[in-house]
Amino acid sequence: MTPRALLRLVATTCAAVLFLASCAGGDESTMAGKVSSKGRMTIAVSFDQPGLSVRRLDGSYRGFDVDVAKFIASELGVDEKDITWREAQPGNRETLLTSGEADIVVSTYSITDKRKEIVDFVGPYFVAGQDLLVRMNETRISGPKSLNAELRLCSTAGSTSAAYVKEQFAKDVNLVEYAKFSDCVTALLANNVDAVTTDDVLLAGYAAQNPELLRVVGDPFSKEEYGVGLHRDDPTSKAKVQAALQKMIDTGAWRKSLETNIGSSGYKIPDPPKLAP
Repeated sequence: MTPRALLRLVATTCAAVLFLASCAGGDESTMAGKVSSKGRMTIAVSFDQPGLSVRRLDGSYRGFDVDVAKFIASELGVDEKDITWREAQPGNRETLLTSGEADIVVSTYSITDKRKEIVDFVGPYFVAGQDLLVRMNETRISGPKSLNAELRLCSTAGSTSAAYVKEQFAKDVNLVEYAKFSDCVTALLANNVDAVTTDDVLLAGYAAQNPELLRVVGDPFSKEEYGVGLHRDDPTSKAKVQAALQKMIDTGAWRKSLETNIGSSGYKIPDPPKLAP
């Protein structure tokens, strides 16, 4: 081979290597491209939702939402050890996304038209029903219509749950708000509130932790569709997250996670929902 031919071969090979490296890195103008290129991802989840998303004393994270987040990260090329976890609370989820502090939010995040004006969603990956958690010996509360001005209803600031109860069923109920649902449960156990409202699957997790003290009323009165929150105007990333969720459902990993994390509570595992296009 002549020196000129060898030089052409080396140049062609280098160009091909650079091209492949560029393709492997992905388009860093998108969330999916950025995390695939860097091999790292920041995901916001709740830290105090039994069965769905809990930060344990050893610093690990467990729950259905955590499994969903890990599955998505894996499909984007990010190992579990390279995930940075941030705490999502009902009042800060949009800010985490719009500020870029989190790449996605997986935190019993109900899809609503108002929220879709600020962030984008992929889902629903789970459909729950709103219910009430009360003390085991509570006889005054049989559903949302039984709530009145003499009763104290607890929910979290920024949640749609309490507002829905006041608007649709009990406008005079005394609303008490805390930063976290676990604070509401503590207040319920301490007799500082009379009921806690949020999604039934979450309440079932708390009831399972205190089976002799707490119970779910068992009269769901809304439909809450959980979505994975992500930044708006990023259709490439949205499509990849959608594909990951569909794969989790199709492979059976979705059902297996639910059975592992909340099956012991007695909560009936539903069929997986159809993801919106």
